[in-house]
Amino acid sequence: MSLDNKVIWITGASSGIGAALARLLSQRRSRLILSSRDGKRLQEVRELLAHPDRAAVLPLDLGQPEVLAPKVEEALALFGHIDILINNAGISQRSLIAETGLSVYEKLMRVNYLGTVALSNALLPHFIARGHGHFAVVTSLMGKFGSPYRSGYCGAKHALHGFFDVLRMEHQKDGVQVTLVCPGFVRTDIARNALVGDGSTQRRQDRATQRGMAPDLFARKMVRALEKGKWEVCIGGRETSGVFLKRFFPKLLHRVVLRSRVV
Repeated sequence: MSLDNKVIWITGASSGIGAALARLLSQRRSRLILSSRDGKRLQEVRELLAHPDRAAVLPLDLGQPEVLAPKVEEALALFGHIDILINNAGISQRSLIAETGLSVYEKLMRVNYLGTVALSNALLPHFIARGHGHFAVVTSLMGKFGSPYRSGYCGAKHALHGFFDVLRMEHQKDGVQVTLVCPGFVRTDIARNALVGDGSTQRRQDRATQRGMAPDLFARKMVRALEKGKWEVCIGGRETSGVFLKRFFPKLLHRVVLRSRVV
């Protein structure tokens, strides 16, 4: 399935992976709906696209899942329909369990899990009515195995895998596709914006993140996976081997992660 000329809604489109996807898909003349909390930054991303006239800005906050349903109606009014929702927005974490307040876990679940579920649930009837639609969910390798300093982030990403695997099972018959995309280290601001134990942001880059894959390369690999109809894909460097180790050698993975520089 080619993504050329499709109507694609991207959350978390103001920077990083989301902005890279917008740039790539605009080159392919897709009609884009760009969403995040930062409307000003979204406009800046839109203006730099190959075809800004084929892109619209729709600010939203996944941290308020109870008010996302009307956003779907606004999105549908922009181009008449939606072919693909790329659930990309999210926040990370860098704090030990013993030092993390419950409010941090609540925010991680509201943004990374409940907001994504609420937006997808609200769009699902549209996909069913049309007989086709595609949910692309940017989770993380942390949705497949764990790492210190990311307990709540891992929990939310694991939850996404559980939910969207079931959504695929229940609605494949309705023409609804689901692709779970698991990034490793990608050179974005995710570490700088990560929550620490008191709920504030870390405001510094991780060494591993800084050395990660370029967002534009990640976007190309992700789009290729979507066009191939992959159910799940892991994109990154050596860290992707953790998925194999988790399945077959979990104790070895435990030792490898503890020896690794994770912050």
